[in-house]
Amino acid sequence: MISKIYKNAKEAVHGVKNNMTLVFGGFGLCGIPENSIQALRDLGVTNLTCISNNAGVDDFGLGLLLQTRQITKMVSSYVGENDLFEKLFLSGELEVELTPQGTLAEKMRAGGAGIPAFFTPTGVGTLVAEGKEIRQYNGRDYVLEESIVGDFAFVKAWKADPFGNLIFRKTSRNFNPLAATAGKITVAEVEEIVGLGELDPNNIHTPGVFVQRIFQGTFEKRIENKTLR
Repeated sequence: MISKIYKNAKEAVHGVKNNMTLVFGGFGLCGIPENSIQALRDLGVTNLTCISNNAGVDDFGLGLLLQTRQITKMVSSYVGENDLFEKLFLSGELEVELTPQGTLAEKMRAGGAGIPAFFTPTGVGTLVAEGKEIRQYNGRDYVLEESIVGDFAFVKAWKADPFGNLIFRKTSRNFNPLAATAGKITVAEVEEIVGLGELDPNNIHTPGVFVQRIFQGTFEKRIENKTLR
């Protein structure tokens, strides 16, 4: 078996080039592939289209790539925690495609399943549906949404084995299993790599067939908003 284990994030992001479309797992700052994002910043690739539920915060997550102006288009559901994002969008430096959260999840899932597009009622009659095909089923309007397949996908998992089977921990599961299927090359950064056969097959969330590269990272695990009584 060809090893999927890479030494570090720098090696794992090799091959990412300018003008690529990148898919990221995570929700808020929970379960984001923070090591890969930092390696992409250091790599210096530009004109990226990034697909993620959100765009990080000003100094962490995808916010790092916004700081360096490496992202030219974001496809996201929620962007309210990033002041720089707002400034770049209002100044015309950043193109934004807001996508309903469930639709974004299904676009990733469908891309991984080889389904090129699907109809959904979400967004009908709003700006989300402008320029898209509308079709009626059982008396209800549906909008056609194209699925997502990125040049690379980056996810963060709890455990992996050398084949790339992944287990996600608690809420960090979020968009990660969907994003993991939606890349031509999927990179998984993990907290722990175990031996073959150590993961219970019944508990695997993402089969290794979807994952091409894994590495063990170190994680800051930030909290977006800390509220005290």
